[in-house]
Amino acid sequence: MEIKQLWKEKGYACEPIPEDIDLRSEIRRMCAEKNAVIMAHYYTDASLQEIADFIGDSLALARKAAQTDAKIIVMCGVHFMGETNKVLCPDRKVLIPDLNASCSLAESCPAREFGEFVKAHPGHRVISYVNTSADVKALTDIVVTSSNARQIVESFPKDEPIIFGPDRNLGEYLNQVTGRQMVLWNGACHVHERFSVGKILELKQRYPDAKVLAHPECKGPVLKLADVVGSLPGYFAEEECEVRVILPKYLCMEKKFLENMHFLCHFYVDLNWRRQYVGVFEATYRGITYYLIDNEYYFAGDQPYNHLHEDVEKFAYFSKAVLQALPYLDYAPEIIHC
Repeated sequence: MEIKQLWKEKGYACEPIPEDIDLRSEIRRMCAEKNAVIMAHYYTDASLQEIADFIGDSLALARKAAQTDAKIIVMCGVHFMGETNKVLCPDRKVLIPDLNASCSLAESCPAREFGEFVKAHPGHRVISYVNTSADVKALTDIVVTSSNARQIVESFPKDEPIIFGPDRNLGEYLNQVTGRQMVLWNGACHVHERFSVGKILELKQRYPDAKVLAHPECKGPVLKLADVVGSLPGYFAEEECEVRVILPKYLCMEKKFLENMHFLCHFYVDLNWRRQYVGVFEATYRGITYYLIDNEYYFAGDQPYNHLHEDVEKFAYFSKAVLQALPYLDYAPEIIHC
């Protein structure tokens, strides 16, 4: 197939979609035909998550892909996530819908410059965060996640010389909590860089009882204001912070999750001149309490919103159902996931 110049420039196949095609149904049909799975990162648009086979963070998705028998892996995420899938699934074809989708943190650590940095510090163990390109990983002795970085750093003698990259904020946090003096590459995620002390203090004044959860990629002053520093599921350890979430109940949830679910109550809401059934289920999973809104008409199938063409109506149902469910729960949830 000819690769058009416009596609190369944009990074994806930019073609008009015939009006008579149900795009979601056609995507799922092609996945079945070609034995493909769609992996969507948490950060992707809701419309992508709705048609995905699996949703998660980058490493978890790559591990999940390796457990499937799919011949094609469609990774809806940034470039390094596609590379991570290929590393764990070398015999599969991995596709990235947008080749220009990039991660500011990974981009802040070009492999050539990082290689020169490593050469300038001979005798150092090189530890890299998983959010890096495959070329940077090739220069690395150990790849870590934000969840296991501290444990791995502490597994080495305190006098072991270490280079840590690419995130200087995560590196500074690790130096502080481990008492190390790792040499840090000067990279960062532009999103985590934007969180400000002033804004957090303003929010704390408005919500004095709220917990502040911060990822260790945030700057040091922000971390000092946090009640909990960590990453999922570490954010939500039961002894640290009680978190409850409301979300739609649909069929493709993990089996372990469904096994923990039990019926709580039911009622009816009026929506567009129709009485709609609302079932509420409760499940505790990995330290988080979930309340699941159940309705066969709106959430039938493998995705929360795939039965009707107009997501607005489904969202309206869910929002109204949640508001009326709150008195039954006797709890104000920290998160309502739509």
